[in-house]
Amino acid sequence: MADIQHLEDLVTQVRRDILRQVHKVNSGHPGGSLGCAEFFVALFKELMDRKEGFSMDGKDEDIFFLSNGHISPVFYSVLARSGYFPIEELNTFRLINSRLQGHPTTHEGLPGIRVASGSLGQGISVAIGAAQTKKLNNDNHIVYTLCGDGELQEGQNWEAIMYAAGNKVDNLIVTIDLNGQQIDGSTDTVLPLGNVKQKFEAFGWDVIEIKEGNNLEAVIKGMKTAKANTNNGKPICVLLHTVMGNGVDFMMHTHAWHGKAPNDEQLALGLEQNPVTLGDY
Repeated sequence: MADIQHLEDLVTQVRRDILRQVHKVNSGHPGGSLGCAEFFVALFKELMDRKEGFSMDGKDEDIFFLSNGHISPVFYSVLARSGYFPIEELNTFRLINSRLQGHPTTHEGLPGIRVASGSLGQGISVAIGAAQTKKLNNDNHIVYTLCGDGELQEGQNWEAIMYAAGNKVDNLIVTIDLNGQQIDGSTDTVLPLGNVKQKFEAFGWDVIEIKEGNNLEAVIKGMKTAKANTNNGKPICVLLHTVMGNGVDFMMHTHAWHGKAPNDEQLALGLEQNPVTLGDY
């Protein structure tokens, strides 16, 4: 494993990137992005078998699809800090003609982005198609996707979940960000999800639960367990328990920061709680 302190420093720097991107254009989604910083760092720095450079086909390497595309700030930050494009390009977030749109898109040709996302509920379906393609091509790599818990209120997911198990798509790891919040309030208030673990198991999936989804070492350990359990005849679901707005105390545990940008004073406070570690862009 890479030096854990370096990875922790990267998580802190990613949180700074998120806050600064959203503040600059007074637009974007900081809450869910902050909650998933540890996951993205673990995925791109420890879990995924990645090739140098970027190709849309993703042959002979692990690939990732972001389903809840509104948390693009964390995705862009980790992609840039993993060498996919210049870190300085984070300055263009959500600007007209930028490659870094509010929801990831493909027609700008941004390295790391293989599918437009943000129309919620579609990521699992896309990932299943990619996973089956890898099997047809005798490519023994893994397809990852991340979905928000509120997305599970979309019916398309459950058709896909049933399909994946029925067709033994076992080179697939679907992670659900269980922060209990969505745009209009808590998931329990908007539309209760019930016991997500039991539901996935009933649909024929193996389920791994990461109770401390904002503990980097716990995330790495849990995701490595998930990776080790692939190719056993069942798709894998990881239930990642996170805190929306993690790392910025006034943004935590509330849906209020789902899609709200910090003002100048709030930005300064958030950055103070996350001192610069690897260098701002």
